[in-house]
Amino acid sequence: MSRTDRRDDSVNSGKVSLYDVIIIGSGPAGYTAGIYTSRARLQTLLVTGTLPGGQLMTTSEVENYPGFPNGIFGPELMMNMRQQAERFGTLAIDDEVIQVDFKQRPFKITTSGEIFESEAVLICTGASPRKLGIKGEQMFAGRGVSYCATCDGPFFKGEDIVVVGGGDTALEEATFLTKFGKSVKIVHRRDSLRASKILQDKAFENPKIEFLWNSVVSDIIGDKKIASIVVSDVYNGKEQKIQAGGLFVAIGHDPNTSIFRGQLELDDKGYIALKNNSFTNIEGVFAAGDVHDYRYRQAITAGGFGCMAALDVEKWLTERKHRANTEPSEVAFTQMRRQALKDS
Repeated sequence: MSRTDRRDDSVNSGKVSLYDVIIIGSGPAGYTAGIYTSRARLQTLLVTGTLPGGQLMTTSEVENYPGFPNGIFGPELMMNMRQQAERFGTLAIDDEVIQVDFKQRPFKITTSGEIFESEAVLICTGASPRKLGIKGEQMFAGRGVSYCATCDGPFFKGEDIVVVGGGDTALEEATFLTKFGKSVKIVHRRDSLRASKILQDKAFENPKIEFLWNSVVSDIIGDKKIASIVVSDVYNGKEQKIQAGGLFVAIGHDPNTSIFRGQLELDDKGYIALKNNSFTNIEGVFAAGDVHDYRYRQAITAGGFGCMAALDVEKWLTERKHRANTEPSEVAFTQMRRQALKDS
């Protein structure tokens, strides 16, 4: 039975296991990709992952996504995107991909409940911010604890802010937050920074920024939102309580790529390495969003990458279908020409 026959039988039975494209991961990249591939009449399956909607599901108000002058809650924005993708025909299932096989075609995607096949795969699994792993961190997420100054900085006007970290991201975020906060304290577990010299100079020269060296955040105190944090000395354990209305954790991100190791080429940070636009090193496998983008990490850029990847998927599938239809004809033409030459 051909792939086309298998697909037609699946459609007639109401269950599809072979798709034109499977999108792994949701969030702005995945949902945007689903909108584009479905509108292009590609049979699209979207596997949402363990956190349908991605990081924005844990964000309160989003003020910097275009089209919402009064802001919109992160979960609401993600539900709107999902509904829009489903409206055009995307089948979204709340499941987790536990294994992939890109070494044979069609590609095999295994979830916790079923095995699916597809001609193309688009990976939008994103990246997860590294957590402090302390008491209260999860409780105050969205209520004072943030992992993105660009996203949430304006909500902390006039507040005393604490930033954790010592790399480029921490200093960039601390400097950015001085536009809004009354003061910014950088808590770093060492006595020197890993950030570039130019960023260090800018931070040291900023009168709003203060450094707490050889220190870690050990606790968060508050009621409905953060009121203060507890900082501990890494050498003697001495604690001090610091008034704070916001805590920004800037100790890095980890790309959600563990299931792709050995299947796709990753860079030295574990992010998917793109070869040309949204193409990976495996033909027919594409990537979009924070799973490859460790620089911008914004909802709007993830959505943009999702759009671009979806257009690449559509073009690749169209060209592949065209080759499949024309190659037999070219073979037949060559055989006829050879026979004519032989007869002459």
